[in-house]
Amino acid sequence: MHTTIYETHITKIGNSVYDFIEDKIFVLFGENAPADVADYCLLIKINEIQGEINRGDTLLLGDREYKITSVGSKVVQNLGQLGHITLQFDGRESDGLPGTLYLENSDFHKPVEGSVIRIIKK
Repeated sequence: MHTTIYETHITKIGNSVYDFIEDKIFVLFGENAPADVADYCLLIKINEIQGEINRGDTLLLGDREYKITSVGSKVVQNLGQLGHITLQFDGRESDGLPGTLYLENSDFHKPVEGSVIRIIKK
């Protein structure tokens, strides 16, 4: 059984989002992102988080699943209040930056507007 901890969707993709594609990074931010930052972000609806986000949980980005390998100390707070975290697809397992959710280093794809972002416990 799957338990959804968080769910939102991408409402807009900033013009410069893919500038970080070689670094395997996406920046999420709520729709109220400052204009000078929004160009670099996947803009999302801010929603409540239903529980803890832990290493071993799964992030769904569109139709792709990624295992969460590490959770920065401010991820839950920032995601819930601002919709603002970094998704880093490098497989890091140790503590990293406070606002970064680290995901397995696997095939990386470009999401599209309207894509669902969901964090689940399996």
